[in-house]
Amino acid sequence: MKVGLYFGTFNPIHTGHLIIANHMAEFTNLDQVWLVVTPHNPFKKKSTLLEDHHRLEMAFLATESYDRLKPTDIEFRLPQPNYTVNTLVHLQEKFPTHEFSLIMGEDNLNSLHKWKNYEVILQNHDIYVYPRINTEIANEELMNNPKIYRIDAPVIEISSTFIRNSIKDGKDIRPLLPQKVWEYIDHNLFYKK
Repeated sequence: MKVGLYFGTFNPIHTGHLIIANHMAEFTNLDQVWLVVTPHNPFKKKSTLLEDHHRLEMAFLATESYDRLKPTDIEFRLPQPNYTVNTLVHLQEKFPTHEFSLIMGEDNLNSLHKWKNYEVILQNHDIYVYPRINTEIANEELMNNPKIYRIDAPVIEISSTFIRNSIKDGKDIRPLLPQKVWEYIDHNLFYKK
C-alpha cells in the first residue's frame, strides 16, 4: 500500500488541510493519506499549541467520513525532539509492506536541505509537493529530482494561526472548519484567550 504522510500540528485542523489531504488521496497514486499529528516539542515554548490528545481528537473528528484519510499519533510515542527521518524508519519497520511518501508544501521543500539526513529521505521516499502562494521558486535541483512530484493541487491560503486569532477576536469562522471540529473547539472554549 502506498501511504502519503502529511505532517502537521493541526492546531486546529481545518478545511484547507482536508482539501489538500483528500486531493492527494484522490488525484495521485497514493492509496491513503495519514495525517501525522506532531507532538508538542518539549524544548519549545508551548504558546497556543493545544495538548496532543485534543489535536488528535480533532483530526479524527475531521476525517471520520473519509475512508482514505487516517490520523495517526505515531510520533507521540517516539523520542523527542523527533526528526522525520526517524519517523520514516520507525514506520517502515512497523509496516514493512507499506511504501511511505511525504506530502509537503513548496515552502517546506525549499528548506528540505536543512532537514536531518534529507539525502536518506530522498533516496528512500517519494515526495509529493503541493503549491503555495508567495513562496520563492523551489530549488530547481530538488524539483528535477525523480523522487519529487509537483502536484497540481488547489492552492489553499487558510492558516491555523488565522483561525486561532479569529476565534480569539470573536469572529465567526465556522466555514473554515469541519463542523465537528468547530463544535469541539467551541465546547472546550479553545483559543478564546
